Amino acid sequence: MYTSGQPPVQYAPAPQGEPKFVEPKAKKTKAVTAKPDIPTFIQQLIGHASYANQLYTQAHLNHLNYEASNFFSIHEFLKEQYEAHIEQFDKLAEFTRSMDYLMPMCACGLRDAHPDFDNVTSYDGRSMLMTYLKNLEDFAMKSKDLAMVAREIEAIDIENYAAELAGETFKATWFLKATLRNG
Repeated sequence: MYTSGQPPVQYAPAPQGEPKFVEPKAKKTKAVTAKPDIPTFIQQLIGHASYANQLYTQAHLNHLNYEASNFFSIHEFLKEQYEAHIEQFDKLAEFTRSMDYLMPMCACGLRDAHPDFDNVTSYDGRSMLMTYLKNLEDFAMKSKDLAMVAREIEAIDIENYAAELAGETFKATWFLKATLRNG
């Protein structure tokens, strides 16, 4: 052991009794988040309108093709749903146009705006409704996301509508889940 003749430097007092552990405080850093740009937001808005349009078609076709013992109640429910979806599509498209952007010109353009939509692959009533339910839940969550981004860019009219849309859609999923649980 090497000793220089000088006493060692002590940086902290010698412990007295049981050591106390102090959690180090996390440094507060303010995350710098970039405000979403308008063209990116518009693409999200068009994608959401596209989703509403695809829900319209799916609900309408399910309405026409559904067969089961609860036909009348599901038939009426799906009619209300497809009527709501076409209004949602129209409102979302009008928001897009109010921001001076254009909507796609055809159904292909709409589908391309939101390609990850689950399609019904069976005429089995339960299967139809399960696919529609999954899409409704996705739409509700995407409505919440749209509301948050709209808030960031200070588009309060779109924020309010998207929040309302999320609430309405989650209510529809509740009705559908309750029906499927007892079916």
